[in-house]
Amino acid sequence: MFTGIVKDIGTVAGNRKEGTNLRMTVHYRNVREFDDLAIDESVAINGVCQTVVALGDKAFDVDTVEETLKKTTMSSFSAGRPVNLERALRPVDRLGGHFVQGHVDCVGTVIGVHDLGGSAEIRIGFPEEFQPFIVPVGSIAIDGVSLTVANIEENSFTVAIIPYTFENTTINNLKEGDRVNLEFDILGKYIARQQELLRNSERGSGKITESWLSDLGY
Repeated sequence: MFTGIVKDIGTVAGNRKEGTNLRMTVHYRNVREFDDLAIDESVAINGVCQTVVALGDKAFDVDTVEETLKKTTMSSFSAGRPVNLERALRPVDRLGGHFVQGHVDCVGTVIGVHDLGGSAEIRIGFPEEFQPFIVPVGSIAIDGVSLTVANIEENSFTVAIIPYTFENTTINNLKEGDRVNLEFDILGKYIARQQELLRNSERGSGKITESWLSDLGY
């Protein structure tokens, strides 16, 4: 579990195919934050939860499986690419963002970036089927960065970026046409799922049964 508060901008040092997987080496800069990193720990790389499989000099390796390569932008990562890094949440940490699992829902596309003189707005397009999971002033993770949805239009949304976030994440590199990893708020996904089950039950007998309650998680 993560919070979407990026702790470092790392750099992809290289990658190589290993069967259907991709072995990737990532360098980090923030020694204080990452130097006690251990094998088997989880790290979010541009919002994608990955397991550390090897350690090096200010670097670590992860193995990205085929399913993750299909659902995220990680297949396009090449040497020299900057990436947002966050270690897994500890129970004693302040929750500065929102609950981020590192399980990317889909890939979005940057429609536009607007400089507002001190801040910026970014509009992101996303697949229509994810509309139920997003609300105005709700939370969303873009490449692992916890952000607040400013407004929603048909199959797109806008986020406002404060200067600190712009300067300390890879958000400042985004331009029109770029692809980004999107993870919608887990609370919204659970609510949407329960509403779907309710609608399905109403189309059935309409009775409250033990099976119906079980499907809703009770």
